[in-house]
Amino acid sequence: MTADDAMDALVRTTFEVAGVLTRIGGEHDLSLTQLRVLGILRDRRARMTELAAYLGLDKSTMSGLIDRAQRRGLLTRGKNPDDGRVVEVYITPAGLELAKRVEDDIRRALAPATGRLDPDQLDQLVNLLDVVLTRSTRAHAVPGPTAAS
Repeated sequence: MTADDAMDALVRTTFEVAGVLTRIGGEHDLSLTQLRVLGILRDRRARMTELAAYLGLDKSTMSGLIDRAQRRGLLTRGKNPDDGRVVEVYITPAGLELAKRVEDDIRRALAPATGRLDPDQLDQLVNLLDVVLTRSTRAHAVPGPTAAS
């Protein structure tokens, strides 16, 4: 195996997973970016600037995306509990419910691929992907793990 083989496998996997995410997002009237935002915010609050930087969007695009999700009742804005000057975005109960349904759909869609792996192979896959992700410059922009982001 060469580095080119690894890159090719990673790109093919990315296309496959992105296709699943895009299809499932569409079934729930969510763009891939909206899906990513829900995944990020499932277990944390984040500043708009953090989300925009992590997603590679400018602040006005991010603001419009949050506005649309807020109108749907999926996200809301609020003051940071430690610093009232800071506004954060967080998921609503309806957004969390939708994120869980989407996660279940994603799990079912990817099960044929992951189901072929034994527990040791699954551990190895997760560990290797963690190594790849920790080398990413954007990996730490929004702290903490997210399963569907």
